Amino acid sequence: MTLAPSVLFHIGSFPVTNTLLTTIVVDVIIIALVIVFNKCLSLYPKGIQNFLEMVYEYFYNATKEVSSKVEIIYPWVITFFIFIVISNVLGQFPGFETIRFHAAGSGEEGVPLFRTATSDLNVTLAFAVISIIMCHFYSIKYTGVKSYIGRFLSLSPIFLFVGLLEFIGEFTKVISLSCRLFGNLFAGESVMGTISSMSIWGIPLPFFGVPIPFMMLELMVAVIQAIVFAMLTMAFMSIMVEKH
Repeated sequence: MTLAPSVLFHIGSFPVTNTLLTTIVVDVIIIALVIVFNKCLSLYPKGIQNFLEMVYEYFYNATKEVSSKVEIIYPWVITFFIFIVISNVLGQFPGFETIRFHAAGSGEEGVPLFRTATSDLNVTLAFAVISIIMCHFYSIKYTGVKSYIGRFLSLSPIFLFVGLLEFIGEFTKVISLSCRLFGNLFAGESVMGTISSMSIWGIPLPFFGVPIPFMMLELMVAVIQAIVFAMLTMAFMSIMVEKH
């Protein structure tokens, strides 16, 4: 598994990678779930509706506990969580890293047609940048320009130094959010790819069920990393929208 996503083909000068293709698949799945969920709404929830409402209430109540601006922060939190968790879990389905596509210069083995979107640093970095930009946007909107600038600039040498650390911290947030998610998913896919390609006496390890414990571990990591990203976004936004 390569660090960079594989280019499948070009639309003009625009490269279409396997992670971009997976991102489109995830978008289609989310839209389909929304349509199905809207048609199956019931006053007495059961099954999938009961599960989704439980997830909804968990993140809503968690956001409400840490910030008074729940109506602003919550949509970002739940959106990040839904996209990331579906993308992460989808990577454990059969076909990822095994269905090959023969692109120009891909060699005889070809390249994976699908690859988990969050195993691409471009995707996780874009999420992190959007998250932090919206934190600063809402900070200016709800605390005012003066209060916002006061976070980073002060006449007091001590608080000026603290403000400088805060300013540097905003860049480290981007690195932390993006690299944590990317590193966990990329490492997991690399391990799964290695185990799936190994064999004993010429018999592939998947025949003995060896990858199953690793798949369970990766499913757990997939959900945990989605929760971590969503919760950190919640924490960063709640801090930035309060004057104190």
